[in-house]
Amino acid sequence: MTSTTFTLADLLPQLQVLARKAGADILEIYSKADFGETSKADASPLTLADLASHHAIVAGLSKLTPEIPILSEEAADISYEERVNWKKFWLVDPLDGTKEFIKRNGEFTVNIALIESGVPVLGVVYAPVLDVCYFGALESGAFVQRGQAQAIPMRVKQHVGGSIKVVASRSHSDERTQALLNQLGNYECISMGSSLKLCLVAEGAAHFYPRLGPTMEWDTAAAHAVVNAAGGVVRDRHGDQLHYNKKDLHNPEFFVYDSEDSWLGQLIKDYK
Repeated sequence: MTSTTFTLADLLPQLQVLARKAGADILEIYSKADFGETSKADASPLTLADLASHHAIVAGLSKLTPEIPILSEEAADISYEERVNWKKFWLVDPLDGTKEFIKRNGEFTVNIALIESGVPVLGVVYAPVLDVCYFGALESGAFVQRGQAQAIPMRVKQHVGGSIKVVASRSHSDERTQALLNQLGNYECISMGSSLKLCLVAEGAAHFYPRLGPTMEWDTAAAHAVVNAAGGVVRDRHGDQLHYNKKDLHNPEFFVYDSEDSWLGQLIKDYK
């Protein structure tokens, strides 16, 4: 398959298979007592499962679309001078939520995104322990598949009164986020790890996800594509959508919500 012959819809089923293969490799290590845990240069954890998933995904994508470059969290030492010429590339987080993996709470994911001109146009997010796959593309919408059940369409849910459901990180919390939540009035907080937080907004299980802590592009790209396909937005505090393949791969602070919830957009802009 070459880039001149596929559509985004063509790719989705094959990417789901690939994400599930990577998930099976992760679960094989998850079942063992020793994860082979080490630390990266930035002190973040690294396990054998991160590497096994990385190798499975890179091998699969290289076979599926050999002409499209790949940027993975576990092989991110590609210079901006090279990346800046990429109009289209795969952005991969082989195991998002390594801390959740180590804690054995099941809230970790495999993430594969296709980026075109800085925009995530296709994404697959698979949670191996939960056996839930979120996927979407701009031209075909967003879907969720639980186990072997039929995939069902999903869409973000506008807040129309009552308690607003906010999803928050299980591993990261801070005073600024709490101060923002206090401005919402009546809210209900749902704790979740990894990129599943964005997916909860995409499927309408939550209305709002604010992230004021540090993240990288590969942490968000796949779920961002799913949110976009579900009618939501992932915006910075200025109201701009997150952009990918920057010189600095860190994301700014961002907020995930239904594009129709303009009051949330205004609250974010006013927040100091």
